[in-house]
Amino acid sequence: MPNASVLELIGHTPVVRVNNLDTGVCELYLKLESQNPGGSIKDRVGLSMIEAAERAGQLKPGGTIVEATAGNTGLGLALVAAQKGYRLILVVPDKMSSEKVAHLQALGAEVRLTRSDVGKGHPAYYQDLASSIAQATPGAFYIDQFNNPANPLAHETGTAPELWDQLSHSVDAIIVGVGSSGTLTGLSRFFAKVSPSTEFVLADPKGSILADYVETGRFGEAGSWLVEGIGEDFVPPQADLSRVARAFRISDQESFETAQLLLQREGLLAGSSSGTLVAAALRYCREQKTPKRVVSFVCDSGNKYLSKMFSRDWMLDQGMVTLPKIANLTDLVPRRHDRGQSVTCSPDETLAVAYQRMRRFDVSQLPVLHNDEIIGIIDEWDLLMSVHGETENFSLPVSKVMSGELQTLGPDARFEDLLHIFNEGLVALLVDNGHYLGLITQADLLAFWRRQHAIR
Repeated sequence: MPNASVLELIGHTPVVRVNNLDTGVCELYLKLESQNPGGSIKDRVGLSMIEAAERAGQLKPGGTIVEATAGNTGLGLALVAAQKGYRLILVVPDKMSSEKVAHLQALGAEVRLTRSDVGKGHPAYYQDLASSIAQATPGAFYIDQFNNPANPLAHETGTAPELWDQLSHSVDAIIVGVGSSGTLTGLSRFFAKVSPSTEFVLADPKGSILADYVETGRFGEAGSWLVEGIGEDFVPPQADLSRVARAFRISDQESFETAQLLLQREGLLAGSSSGTLVAAALRYCREQKTPKRVVSFVCDSGNKYLSKMFSRDWMLDQGMVTLPKIANLTDLVPRRHDRGQSVTCSPDETLAVAYQRMRRFDVSQLPVLHNDEIIGIIDEWDLLMSVHGETENFSLPVSKVMSGELQTLGPDARFEDLLHIFNEGLVALLVDNGHYLGLITQADLLAFWRRQHAIR
């Protein structure tokens, strides 16, 4: 029978067994919350909180919802708000993936980016800023997932009983992450009633304070992490950690690599927090001496992270990909031409093609190659000067506009030589015995030094 609305598709997500990763003596299952229509477990929460606000009279037709979110709660709210005709203002940390921001805006949400390097109490902290925006917006309702009882209720009455039935009332351990704590608290309440022996295990990004709190009841200053959606610098008000028996601290690198393995081995395109959860689940399973049925979650789809952890260049910039070291300037080239990674153009291509290629690969200049030999370079300024007032010039060939005055260096040139080129406002073209290797920009040098810092 057809569904009357996309909102009826929220929930009832499938469970799949992990078959191609080492789970020791255990069976590991994943509930695919990525199959919700908005792509994450937070669709459940968005629907639950909005409908609770409607029942309580806190939301009127055409009203405004304000929320602070690391992304997926915002997407869930945006999906439901669009269907129900509400205005939605979302305050999100600036570390959120560009795919999430684009998705939110496509759904009609108003996105306010704020700093991700400040803590609770700072006016730019995403929750504090959302609260102040709600107070300053007439008729706005701050839905506040961190303190909203409809958040854990969505999991206590939906996610948990689904999981219990799908695994035939046999669950030995559940591995969860904590952001707003709705998933953990809702599941914990349900399983306390139906299966008190089920063990809860926390998967926490390295840098979050929650693992410390579980183990000692205390916590210090939080660090930083790149995984989105889980981990906190405070204990969420609704967090029920009383049934958490164990906590694993998972680094960003292990999280991202596990998510990549999950795609390669199991065919599951999962997000960064799912990498954290699965990494912790695999550690837990491998520690066990007796067989157990263990379950965790694919919290959201990895299609929101294609520009981040599934991008070689992004992983390289974060110091999470180690390239072979040559110990000369070649190490600074992020896209090696001899490895088929460089972005170039040919002299007979049009300025329109060159412009589109710059936009596509987020670069501001293109080396011009003919028969694999570097013959020129074209940058945004060249394009601007060529088409200013004469847009028909986009059809001109690159050869008419490119600069033939090239600043080339050999791989064994000194850093001082490179800095001299930068001081002239130019980029360096690396050439070895006539063979083009790649270009080096000031940003590439900064990224190289940042990688060295990250590795240390």
